[in-house]
Amino acid sequence: MAYDVYGVGNSLVDIQAKIDESLLTRLEFAKGIMTLVDESTQTRVLSALNGASISRCAGGSAANTIAGLADFGGRGAYAGKLGRDDLGDFWLKDMRDLGVRIEVPQTNGQTGTCVCLITDDAQRTMLTHLGLSSTLGPDDISESEIKQSKYVYIEGYLFTGDSTKAAALKAIDLAKKHGVKVAFTVSDPFLININRDLFWELIAGPVDLLFCNLEEARSLTGLVDPIDCAQKIHSHAADVALTLGGDGSLLMHDGKTTPIEGVPVTAVDTTGAGDMYAAGVLYGITNGLTWQQAGHLASHAAARVVAQMGARLHKKFSSQEIADLLR
Repeated sequence: MAYDVYGVGNSLVDIQAKIDESLLTRLEFAKGIMTLVDESTQTRVLSALNGASISRCAGGSAANTIAGLADFGGRGAYAGKLGRDDLGDFWLKDMRDLGVRIEVPQTNGQTGTCVCLITDDAQRTMLTHLGLSSTLGPDDISESEIKQSKYVYIEGYLFTGDSTKAAALKAIDLAKKHGVKVAFTVSDPFLININRDLFWELIAGPVDLLFCNLEEARSLTGLVDPIDCAQKIHSHAADVALTLGGDGSLLMHDGKTTPIEGVPVTAVDTTGAGDMYAAGVLYGITNGLTWQQAGHLASHAAARVVAQMGARLHKKFSSQEIADLLR
């Protein structure tokens, strides 16, 4: 296979800013959730960040996961829509420098952005202007690349728009046509609330591996206990990866529950923790690791990304570090 994972998602330039809680109050956004905003609102937010500590990187949920996979040494391809502008050029260079294959052409318009406002308690409030990423469509999905992949990875955020949803569903259909496994992350509880029936249809049907956190699992199932949630989802999906924050995660595979330990860390920024966890699991199961080993790697990778600013690993795992973790 040419690729371990073919990702489909929103292509956004992530802009992380460390801010005081009072600024978040003045901007009047709900803390700790993702809010879709228009271009003028995003411009207002960016203008309020003068003096803040800012970093940026190519992002979007699935893009973060594919970048993480590449950081581990995995082989990734990606489909996402970008503008023919400076931000689009930056995004493409950032991902291609990691070795990720991207063939969707740029087009006229504004590249999307996600401003992550990080407060002192490490909570992140995400303000997303989708820009041209919302125009990703079925014609942008490559059948030739999907059939050369072990997994297709779909982010739930695609289900906020008709065009992006159609792209996601086409990628899933092509994966099934060519015997490629499908991994899906539900991405956010609000998406479950507006797509509940469709998400359950996917989980019970073409999805082979579901990623979710505990809040999302509770929203999906109506249950409270993590194991109860995981087992109910596992009764429909072949494999489940349920993250529990600092308490680790649960992996469900072949009817077996594998608890994965959390890694103690001082949280700086929780942005991208779930994306990096997914990267670790997907890298592991496509490169010969057991599910327990993949979960162990994923847990350590998520902890490392939480201990820094931004969704990309500042300090990548060396091959020796990975080997030591798996002993």
